[in-house]
Amino acid sequence: MEILELTALELGKKIKTGEVTVKEAVQAALDRAKEAEPILNSYVTLDEEGAYAQAEEIQKKIDAGELKGPLAGVPAAVKDNMCIEGQLTTCSSKILSDFRPTYTAEAVENLKQAGAVIIGKTNMDEFAMGSTTETSYYGATKNPHNTAHVPGGSSGGSCAAVAAGECFGALGSDTGGSIRQPSSFCGVVGLKPTYGTVSRYGLIAYGSSLDQIGPIAKDVSDCAAFLEAISSHDIKDSTSVKRGDYDFMSALEDDVKGLKIGIPKDYMGDGLDPEVRDAVLRAAKVLEERGASVQTFDLGLVKYAIPAYYTIASAEASSNLERFDGVKYGYRTKEYEGLHNMYKKTRSEGFGAEVKRRIMLGSFVLSSGYYDAYYLKALRTKALIKKEFDKAFEKYDLILGPAAPTTAPELGKSLSDPLKMYLGDIYTISVNLAGLPGMTIPVGKDQKGLPIGMQLIGNAFEEKTLIRAAYTYECATEKQYEEMADISKAAVDAAAEKEVR
Repeated sequence: MEILELTALELGKKIKTGEVTVKEAVQAALDRAKEAEPILNSYVTLDEEGAYAQAEEIQKKIDAGELKGPLAGVPAAVKDNMCIEGQLTTCSSKILSDFRPTYTAEAVENLKQAGAVIIGKTNMDEFAMGSTTETSYYGATKNPHNTAHVPGGSSGGSCAAVAAGECFGALGSDTGGSIRQPSSFCGVVGLKPTYGTVSRYGLIAYGSSLDQIGPIAKDVSDCAAFLEAISSHDIKDSTSVKRGDYDFMSALEDDVKGLKIGIPKDYMGDGLDPEVRDAVLRAAKVLEERGASVQTFDLGLVKYAIPAYYTIASAEASSNLERFDGVKYGYRTKEYEGLHNMYKKTRSEGFGAEVKRRIMLGSFVLSSGYYDAYYLKALRTKALIKKEFDKAFEKYDLILGPAAPTTAPELGKSLSDPLKMYLGDIYTISVNLAGLPGMTIPVGKDQKGLPIGMQLIGNAFEEKTLIRAAYTYECATEKQYEEMADISKAAVDAAAEKEVR
């Protein structure tokens, strides 16, 4: 079996037994990345020299018996809004195009402590604002299953890199579905943990009350291993929660007997592509056949989630992005007259259209006279949405639904209509508003061969229930995952051949 065909856990085992060296694993991932990058554009930076240096150091520790974790020696990637000391960290924005932090994000530090090799920083929507990875200053990322389509966003680079075999797992961040939606579009597994489970220290903020770092991987077992590696209580993050149990891999059980699963009627109605609906309902049937109880129910207030989310997220973004002014770090305009002119020109030249749109919206809803009418009302709506989920979880262990209304749209079709792009987040944003864990797993393909993802939503701190249900589904449909990987590789290879011709 070729190295790139292995899952992260399979590779970790082979490295421990000496069948594969860390250097060989890193070389396989980098070779694949160099081959695919001209087509996919999944990475902002590939750290070849640093990756080989890490590989040498980690190999010594494995040989000495100091590193025994399941991810020791496994090549991984990190979304480019997480700081790594001395490495370019751009948020895919011109305004941070030369920014090198002096510290490393806690989640990345935890991943390094687990022995993973960080091979590069992945492309994303600028400052995580977008759903297609087309707003990046470094150009759009393409979907490995069909390069004429988007990979989703904002963690599209991380999801595309995992789907194309350019790494064995990756970190993304999720503010309103930015891990789960691109995971659905790229046919990989993505998990957004309960708010506070993974430290946000070193994550460049978009919406501080909504952002959460999470793992993206080839399958559920890998996803659980990455989540276990990055989760911790961190005193440097005031929103970090001290949990008693971080042993997420213990939830890898093929058993959903007695599990109560609810499907919101609101999620399966108008606007949902029939092929997506059928695939999600078939997946629900698989879980039912394995012993789960599946019912439909009414989940109220869903229609208010999008306006509440975009009001709160834009308000927090306008506040968080104030710091990028050309004074302290990052890009500064070359010609200006006076301080205020420098601020205006720097921000005008440094930020892209989508970021400017959200800063303006956020500044408006926070302004005098509109704060009560919009921002405070959105916060009250957020609290009501959380209550609706609390009510649902009194009856159900899990909520099941689609991750996105359609499969991946074609490149260039979403940016022309921002409102339509915002509506594409309808199934994911409530999870962030309520601070809950959510997970996307692939459940099939549409007629064009594009992946379809199912979303599982759990109660706060119930990641293990999500993992158990997802793992059970995966065990029942194992062949599908192998097919998904084969299709992705074939599409990238075909695109590369076309480019050469």
